[in-house]
Amino acid sequence: MIASPVKPLFVFVITFSLLLVIIILSPSPHFLQIPVPSSSSLGGSVIWSVKRTMEWRPCKWWLQGHLTRMHSLTTALVFCSNPAALPAQTNGYIRVDCYGGLNQMRRDLCDGVGIARLLNATLVLPKFEVAAYWNESSGFADVFDVDYFIQKMSGFINVVKELPKGIESKEPFRVDCSKRKGQFDYIESVLPSLLEHHYISFTPAMSQRRDRYPQYAKATLCQACYSALRLTSSLEKKAIELFDAIPKPFLSLHLRFEPDMVAYSQCEYQNLSPSSVSAIEAARVDRKPWTGELAQIWRKRGKCPLTPNETALMLQSLNVPTNTNIYLAAGDGLMEMEGFTSVYTNVYTKSALLNREDFTRMHGNTKAALDYHVSISSDAYVATYFGNMDKIVAAMRTYKGMHNTLFLNRKAFAELTSQGLGGAELKSALWEVHKNDFAIGRGFALPDCFCEFEL
Repeated sequence: MIASPVKPLFVFVITFSLLLVIIILSPSPHFLQIPVPSSSSLGGSVIWSVKRTMEWRPCKWWLQGHLTRMHSLTTALVFCSNPAALPAQTNGYIRVDCYGGLNQMRRDLCDGVGIARLLNATLVLPKFEVAAYWNESSGFADVFDVDYFIQKMSGFINVVKELPKGIESKEPFRVDCSKRKGQFDYIESVLPSLLEHHYISFTPAMSQRRDRYPQYAKATLCQACYSALRLTSSLEKKAIELFDAIPKPFLSLHLRFEPDMVAYSQCEYQNLSPSSVSAIEAARVDRKPWTGELAQIWRKRGKCPLTPNETALMLQSLNVPTNTNIYLAAGDGLMEMEGFTSVYTNVYTKSALLNREDFTRMHGNTKAALDYHVSISSDAYVATYFGNMDKIVAAMRTYKGMHNTLFLNRKAFAELTSQGLGGAELKSALWEVHKNDFAIGRGFALPDCFCEFEL
């Protein structure tokens, strides 16, 4: 018998129709994979589709705990026969004093823990200095889980909640590292004070020499920064609540264009609203903006924050769809946001998503902690600056294997616009710059704890 061709054709039509319906009705698995209609000069795809040639990963010597043998610091130090073990005795107690915003304090804490291990000291819980400028009053224990921190640092450094008898009522001897000129060595400069006073405090200096750290001190720094800091249970619960409220998938954008930020940059902008100009002038105090040729040099060095309007243009040049869900990881007081939200319309903020009463009770550190939690877990992270939060978020995302991270290139933007480029030509040039940045992982992680791998 000859089979009728009608039945197979009917089955094919029905099957194809069902598949088509499923495809149309199913949500896209990821907005970052959706091709975006654009000019051929921009490649027609989102920046995240660019093939990476280099990748940062946590160094094996840190993850595997291969700590090198302890070198002699002075004759007063106790040697350790097991390279990975802590010495039986301590050279004293160190408290790390941290100032500024949350991520600046986190940076200082990470550095301070590494230094304390370098000096064979016992770590006292860090002090988060009250900063009126940041509208802040929360301490270390208000933000981070203390017991978890102590547990995760076990084997790297001893951490105590309370000082032993004899020094429990004493204030630590303050070692001022800020006055040290140029790069200096903590063993030479700080160890003598620790041995003399047994209990000291300091704030790490930016000029420290990590290149001379043995691996056990570097590993301690890395463990503190990326494995040991977990939000308190109440703050983590609030962070999860915020994360769950953001429509998925989404991009976290750290945008910096507050009056104090612009004033500090000493940059001048054209066509700002009168209210923005007034707010910037009020914040300038004695930091006058650069003018003339100096202003151009300053801008080409990448010192000027991107305006929200410039940020929108940059995202468009990267083919990020204008209907992308964007979480705004930013502080209060952002100016000129109409230039951004008129282009990218699905923008979400803490103040809109959280309970109003909860939000108004929060201080600067707790708000920054929420932004941090959301940003390290978002589908993509874009930063308009390269500050402490940006560096730590990018490194933590690298630690978690999340590579959809990008720093917008302010230097390139200033250089290209100074050449008179605009429209499609400017967007095409910006695409090429950021394509190369993304391919080689520029700025994705901190070199202290991460190593480069060719892909």
